[in-house]
Amino acid sequence: MASAGLDATTVLRRDLVAELPSGKLECRACAHRCKLGEGRRGVCLVRSREGDSLRVPWGYVAGLAVDPIEKKPFFHVVPGGRALSFGMLGCDLHCSYCQNWLTSQSLRDERAVTRVHPADPSELVAAALDRGCRVLVSTYNEPLITAEWAVEIFRHARAAGLITGFVSNGHATAEVLTYLQPVTDLYKVDLKSFRESSYRSLGGRLQAVLESIAELHRLGLWLEVVTLVVPGFNDEDEELADIAGFLAAVSPDIPWHVTAFHPDYRMADRDRTSAVTLARARRIGHDNGLRYVYAGNLPGELHGGEDTHCPSCDATLVRRRGFSVLEDRIGGTGQCPECGTEIAGRW
Repeated sequence: MASAGLDATTVLRRDLVAELPSGKLECRACAHRCKLGEGRRGVCLVRSREGDSLRVPWGYVAGLAVDPIEKKPFFHVVPGGRALSFGMLGCDLHCSYCQNWLTSQSLRDERAVTRVHPADPSELVAAALDRGCRVLVSTYNEPLITAEWAVEIFRHARAAGLITGFVSNGHATAEVLTYLQPVTDLYKVDLKSFRESSYRSLGGRLQAVLESIAELHRLGLWLEVVTLVVPGFNDEDEELADIAGFLAAVSPDIPWHVTAFHPDYRMADRDRTSAVTLARARRIGHDNGLRYVYAGNLPGELHGGEDTHCPSCDATLVRRRGFSVLEDRIGGTGQCPECGTEIAGRW
């Protein structure tokens, strides 16, 4: 879908914009903070200047599906619950291994052809309720660059008693996180590396993501972090330890998901991540002070690697295989039934 085709599915907003002394407008939806002259588009290609406002995505979805909440992945949120996931088009990064590239890269890559469908916030909320979903999640593309639309939907969702969440690269600004906070419960961040050079190769800045993680925790959103462990990119012990140590310093209760890479998009030149590598990453996470470290994308291959354990007595509290919950002993209490320890999350 060409970018020009988005004109009918955008509106003018001033929520995340500031006028600069130069006369340009600064977009504050993501950490690029694009400075836009009249008619110019941002790095994401879906936000552009028109007069003293920004034209931003609105009124459509490019993806809509009911998923297990574990697929997002949120492991410390209503285990076994269903989430209605919606997405739009575009991203502010250009990861060569993107697994949602048909939507995220649809404005950069002519091979990524995705249809969009008109949508209304009340219809999306009704669809979630009709399908027994407890959670409504903005995902598939980068939701920061479509934040205004998500907030409109989340206002309706909150009023209907739904939990709301972002699945994001976390390449955010303090302003957009403050904007999201009043109507957003959950936030999953992809921490893709702990090396600035690696982030530059993806089109972003590591420091911006680290600041976002700290700010999300400060704002009180429930936060889980995912690192896709890519052979030859971010799988060295030192880098994994740096990630785990940083997260533990923010809070040892942040769940860290170390997930297996499979060749995709423009990175088909390396092997899948092995179970041995994920077991090593889990051990590094625990050794550096994290209480909850999960292995993902290799269902059943790491004994206990997908389960939630009590950090005090090591009792198994939630047993999983892939996205399926086999047993839930927390049951909404938020406590270990063996020793009474409070387990961080939204149970």
